[in-house]
Amino acid sequence: MSDSSDRSLNLNFLKEPVLRKLCEALDKTNSKGWRKLGEMVGNDRRFRVSSDEMEMCSLKVLELEGSPSRVLLRLMGDRGCTLGHLVDLLQTMGHTDALQCVKPPGIQILIQPQSVAIIVGHNLRLSCYAVGKAGVQFQWFKTKEEVGSLLGCVLKVDHAGFYICRVNCGDSFEFSQWAQVDVLNVATSYGETLSFTSQSVHGQHCYYPQGQRLLVGDTLQLECGAVGRPIPRYQWHRNGVPLHFPEASKRRLTIPYLLLEHHGKYRCEICINNERTWTNEVDILVGMSLSFILQYYNDDIDPTTDKVALLIGNLSYRNHPQLKAPMVDVYDLTNLLRQLNFKVVSLLDLTESEMRNAVDEFLLLLHKGVYGLLYYAGHGYENYGNSFMVPVDAPNPYHSANCLCVQSILKLMQEKETGLNVFLLDMCRKRNIHDDTTPNILLRVTANIVFGYATCQDAEAFELSSSGFTNGVFVKFLKKRLLEDEKITVLLDRVAEDMGQFDATKGKQALEIRSSLSERRALTDPVLPGDSSDMALAHNRQWAKAHELPESMSLDFDCGAQIKLGFAAEFSNVLVIYTHIVKKPEDMFFCQAHVTNFSPDLDIDPKEMNRETPEETGIYLLSSSLPQHCLYTRLSSLQKLRDQLGFTVCLQGSFKAMDELVDWTTDVNIGKPLIARLDLYRTMRRNSCLQTCPMPHSPCHSPRAEHLHHHPQGLLSPHCSSPYLDVCEPLQGAVGGSGCVSSTLYDNCFSRYGCTSSDSPGRASIPIETTDDINELQTLSEKDRLRVVSSTLY
Repeated sequence: MSDSSDRSLNLNFLKEPVLRKLCEALDKTNSKGWRKLGEMVGNDRRFRVSSDEMEMCSLKVLELEGSPSRVLLRLMGDRGCTLGHLVDLLQTMGHTDALQCVKPPGIQILIQPQSVAIIVGHNLRLSCYAVGKAGVQFQWFKTKEEVGSLLGCVLKVDHAGFYICRVNCGDSFEFSQWAQVDVLNVATSYGETLSFTSQSVHGQHCYYPQGQRLLVGDTLQLECGAVGRPIPRYQWHRNGVPLHFPEASKRRLTIPYLLLEHHGKYRCEICINNERTWTNEVDILVGMSLSFILQYYNDDIDPTTDKVALLIGNLSYRNHPQLKAPMVDVYDLTNLLRQLNFKVVSLLDLTESEMRNAVDEFLLLLHKGVYGLLYYAGHGYENYGNSFMVPVDAPNPYHSANCLCVQSILKLMQEKETGLNVFLLDMCRKRNIHDDTTPNILLRVTANIVFGYATCQDAEAFELSSSGFTNGVFVKFLKKRLLEDEKITVLLDRVAEDMGQFDATKGKQALEIRSSLSERRALTDPVLPGDSSDMALAHNRQWAKAHELPESMSLDFDCGAQIKLGFAAEFSNVLVIYTHIVKKPEDMFFCQAHVTNFSPDLDIDPKEMNRETPEETGIYLLSSSLPQHCLYTRLSSLQKLRDQLGFTVCLQGSFKAMDELVDWTTDVNIGKPLIARLDLYRTMRRNSCLQTCPMPHSPCHSPRAEHLHHHPQGLLSPHCSSPYLDVCEPLQGAVGGSGCVSSTLYDNCFSRYGCTSSDSPGRASIPIETTDDINELQTLSEKDRLRVVSSTLY
């Protein structure tokens, strides 16, 4: 708790672990708790809290995991209350437990070990300095295994990993922060396809890859590296455009299955101690083998003119149980499809109008010969052979008029003369007993349609219930096969076989494939020039329009401080903003920059803004790709943004000669970022997919939610169904209500997607921290719990 020893620190900048412990101590105490603290603050003119504000704090006890203390401390911080003021108040109250949370510990770690990238054979030095009330001793660990002293040892390849130091002082101890050691083994032979050149940049030793000649289907490996402390950051580019999949932010870039469109000029941007440099550009030439030429030019198959994918994951439902897996499912599939050169639009939590408008934009990218792929994860149902996707604002119960019919989207795709239409539907297919309409959708007879259903007709689909981020069962197995160069139906057959060996879902979930595909069409097929090059160029511009990130910027303040404002995209409608202090005046001993005053369209929770780790603000999947030592803010639902995105950057600092914190502000406008440029919030579009659904409740006269017939009884028939961060959490109970599928019906299975008639939506379970080193469980027994994708039950 290094920040707890700084009495001038504003309460709003307490680290989350310190704040959490402090709130727990104040919330659980009656006579000396948050109410007593509020009374004392109410008598202080500097931080006075009104009775109405105290009432607002007390209402937090009605919320799940709500904390009155957290709101009170936030109000005090907004009025300039510092840690020193709080300590004085707690001492007056005699609240010893709360004081222990904010007082300096018996052991203080003065110098933390730093991550380092170093060449094999050099000397490794990891340092940790600490003081205590008595003599201190140090223990080093590599992950969980204790190791000896690391002072000056000669580096070997197996020294790479994560290290932590335990500082012992009598009966007490403290752990340092984690430090990563990245070993650059430039002498390793990578075979004929990979070699390196070395040079010194900014005083740092770097090595770069050379160009390669490869064939379609080969694996591309490009590697660069630089020594530095902390470890340098990497970003690979192709033809001047940054690549957007996880491997592109690592020093080793791997593309497992090369396509013709992967040819081009590659280089990597390396950031060393906030200085940026570039590797030289290398040419990657991708040619065609004789078998490839015979297959794609001698066969009577029309060329693939483009590949476009729309991925939608709905999890934050307003009137139905909330979900968890769609976010990670969409994220993983986005990265895989981009490796196959798909133009991917990935969206989370869309309302009905937003889903319809997103489909319209998807259709604008399609033309003759294009491969179109639609993936959906969320609540859903199936009536009379038609599949319906449920938006996050759907009423309870919902009807077809509140949902999107997949077959109507297929009809519009057929009108575009697409080369392949793939639908991957990760939802339940139970019948909706509240919807008796029969859509009359007339489809063309085409030999290019593939449906991959996560489960069989009239059955549920499952996601794993665990403490960390896991996929739904369908994507768990799909992502292992998606890059294979196989006919799409053959690929899905293999996924079905893999799922069939999964003990946890045997007899409960089985992949169903429906196809009219007569040719060998694969997701790995290369994009070849067609007759509509001008149209393809226009569509590329349309797609790029929805994926433009604001450029990072440097902001200079009158006090002499400079901050960097950076941006990253987690999904097409989720933007990450981070602030980093580049320099500050020598006499300024505290300096922090945060963002505030966002548009009310985005509905941002202030508690999840300007946090010191990405995970604290909800950035779980992109965290490893973001720069360190920043404050992070996650802006979701960008599709709701009506005007340009403007906000205020506030620099807060204090000088050695002053006790008070001083603020400097500047306003920033970044226009409409990412999907916000497409105005999906609009309620009507000219070419809505609704126009293909001639049903009683059709586009022009959808019934209002309040006029829908509500069934107060259950929605189902009685026959339905240390230093090491421990991210484990208790298994969740079954989401249930009257008539809900319970764990007794499916042994140890849970409801995942919506089997409840309760008006209160479930709460998504989110882990505190994840790492990309955690491997998925390879096997699960029947005792492993699942949740059911059963929005069909409404």
